[in-house]
Amino acid sequence: MEVRARAPGKIILAGEHAVVHGSAAVAASIDLCTYVSLRFPTPSDNDDSLKLQLKDMSLEFSWPVSRIKEVLPEVASSLSPTPTSCSIETMKLISALVEEQNIPEAKIGLATGISAFLWLYTCIQGYKPATVVVTSELPLGSGLGSSAALSVALSAALLAFSDSVSLDMSRQEWSVFGESDLELVNKWAFEGERIIHGKPSGIDNTVSTYGNMIKFRSGSLTRLKSNMPLRMLITNTKVGRNTKALVAGVSERALRHPDAMSFVFNAVDSISKELSTIIQSPAPDDLSITEKEEKIEELMEMNQGLLQCMGVSHSAIETVLRTTLKYKLASKLTGAGGGGCVLTLLPTLLSGTVVDKVIAELESCGFQCLIAAIGGKGVEVCFGGSA
Repeated sequence: MEVRARAPGKIILAGEHAVVHGSAAVAASIDLCTYVSLRFPTPSDNDDSLKLQLKDMSLEFSWPVSRIKEVLPEVASSLSPTPTSCSIETMKLISALVEEQNIPEAKIGLATGISAFLWLYTCIQGYKPATVVVTSELPLGSGLGSSAALSVALSAALLAFSDSVSLDMSRQEWSVFGESDLELVNKWAFEGERIIHGKPSGIDNTVSTYGNMIKFRSGSLTRLKSNMPLRMLITNTKVGRNTKALVAGVSERALRHPDAMSFVFNAVDSISKELSTIIQSPAPDDLSITEKEEKIEELMEMNQGLLQCMGVSHSAIETVLRTTLKYKLASKLTGAGGGGCVLTLLPTLLSGTVVDKVIAELESCGFQCLIAAIGGKGVEVCFGGSA
């Protein structure tokens, strides 16, 4: 038997950084996914190892199941249906298993993701041999939620072959989990994210699990239902950034200029609220969709101006903004800033020729361009590997 799972990436439409200071923010899923396939060997395969293949990087890791059992004797003994956190002691043992694999120096950043895989696998499936294959349409480390999409797709695939969820295994098209099963997938994915990031907010895995959009503020998440199709051009500047340092920089600026920065954060809060209202209000015809898109463009531009006030822009981001402005398109950075990705709204009535020209110009600067629909489906699974 084989199961495949796919989970979407995410963007922050409004409110990044300000959310740390009590403002609301809006995140949305994008139709670029990470795919995980899980296959157990047949008795005739005579294979007693757990394999992880990262197809996009042409890397394969393999552990004899007996070795995992020897290093992690406690983990799968309980096979708890409720998601559990990985202790510091267990984390050290898992790290030792990962180190045995001799990950290429250039790819050492993958170690935490591989650790999350080993933890989720042994917690949910125990010490069974299997082959897990991962492919992704999401660029790594660019703020599009690639690690959360991996954690969600992994959790979904592993749970699909467990007694914890109820799915119809005879269906060979993409199908969704029920509400309580989605909650379980989300909780396990959050544990994976904790291994990868230490202290994640839970926003990325929630968007990837449920899809569509969420508004979040200081720990509380509200799921939004979008009533309009939005398309974005996502430009990956390929400039790496240090999220912790950027967040700290905004906090230091807020300490130096408390009054001015509190106005900035309040303004961002208003933008997030207005944006979620626009997105959820009905759009019966093209005219109202165009009007809504124009409002969203203005809100994006305002949000970008406020992010510049916070000091998290970057020369590469400014290059994208200048380029898209030439074509009268509105853009803003998404995520931590200081590099990473920029969003540009592609209005419904925009001609394909213009889109091609913008992409050609941005790619000539060395950037990577992706087009994504915003606010689509969350995690899905498919049995038999045919979909």
